[in-house]
Amino acid sequence: MSADKTTWVKVHPAMVRICHWGNAIAIILMVMSGWQIYNASPLFPFRFPKAITLGGWLGGAIQWHFAAMWLLVANGLLYLVYNIASGRLRMKFWPIRPGEVLHDLGQALRGRLAHADPTHYNAVQKLAYVGVMLLIAGVVVSGLAIWKPVQFGVITELLGGYEFARRVHFFCMALIVFFVAVHVVMVALVPKTFIAIITGRAKAGVVEAA
Repeated sequence: MSADKTTWVKVHPAMVRICHWGNAIAIILMVMSGWQIYNASPLFPFRFPKAITLGGWLGGAIQWHFAAMWLLVANGLLYLVYNIASGRLRMKFWPIRPGEVLHDLGQALRGRLAHADPTHYNAVQKLAYVGVMLLIAGVVVSGLAIWKPVQFGVITELLGGYEFARRVHFFCMALIVFFVAVHVVMVALVPKTFIAIITGRAKAGVVEAA
């Protein structure tokens, strides 16, 4: 008889875990304060419930929004520099092949997507994580165009003007919220991934990378 041995593997380096939670805090603060700012001048015929906004009024929301923005930008740059310098960006997120994305998405929708290697992202995860990086860049750039449309006039014009920049900002925010909602659902379905992003380790062949 032989005893079962659990093999633990390193999934998330400390820097990645720190940046993950920094981004989570910044995005929550920016979204909730952004909804309060939106309510002061809605783009569409609806407003967000006051209970899920932050700041209490336009001035307070703007203060929260800009404080969180600097956290998001600093944290995002740190994450990007670390991933590029360490080679993690290339190893973890590339290549992204359309055929593999469609295959893995189909398997996931059928509940058949298994992961024997917790250090490896499947094609759908690669696309989602790279996509949310681009969305965060988009929300920052469009935010600059809204904040200083004269000083950042070139950016504002490239985005189609002030009003269209507001719409770009809104839809980038909406897609980020959608990503976060799906991410939370996936963590709820595979709760061990939550432990992995805290401890940085996962059981080989058991826990998905997240």
